[in-house]
Amino acid sequence: MKKKVAVVVGGGSGIGAAVVRVLHEAGHELVVMSPSGRGRELAESLGGVGLDGSNRSQDDLASLVDLALRTYGGVDVVVNNSGHGATGPVLDLTDEDWQDGLEGYLLNVVRMARVVTPHLVENGGGSIVNISTSSPFEPNPRYPVSATFRSGLASFVKLYSDEYGPAGVRMNNVLPGWTVADPAAVSPEWTQRIPLRRAAATEEVARVVRFLASDDASYVTGQNIRVDGGVSRGV
Repeated sequence: MKKKVAVVVGGGSGIGAAVVRVLHEAGHELVVMSPSGRGRELAESLGGVGLDGSNRSQDDLASLVDLALRTYGGVDVVVNNSGHGATGPVLDLTDEDWQDGLEGYLLNVVRMARVVTPHLVENGGGSIVNISTSSPFEPNPRYPVSATFRSGLASFVKLYSDEYGPAGVRMNNVLPGWTVADPAAVSPEWTQRIPLRRAAATEEVARVVRFLASDDASYVTGQNIRVDGGVSRGV
């Protein structure tokens, strides 16, 4: 059976790197990008390929998809991950802070969708998974830029799914809460608001991404899936 090809943007550290490892374990061919070079190095260490680039660059995103097409002949899965934006009181943030958030939290997904969707449609379908945050529906004042633009991403995933669902292309958002490499290292006093009383491990979030990328999630699209230990109170 031909292996699925997974393109991972922002796969150099944290949740993104965990996604790369989990998809490798699931048998995917890997094509990874990060600005630091760590994503490419991780992909190569696992038998895949990668390049150094930014999720804010249409040219870099197109080059990443082209690398997948040249190397493996297609794309089946795309994972969009991004770093951290500016934080602070909402009126202390500059126009540049807000513009950077727009580029890194919303337009990164829109641009990748423009690049890769024709190939997914031609292949008869595929899955796009976006790493978001737990705060689009319950904004966290500590992360105003992230909350603002990722609430827009929550709407975009619905609009995209309406348009490309008939072609078999799925898109979902994963909304992680507090996520660290080693939850055991987090003091219990810091997690009392979380019903599970602990932070998430990066691999736990990555396994949800793996599910959404798989055929087991073939009837799941347009969803914003919380992976936050129950901390969100909305129903």
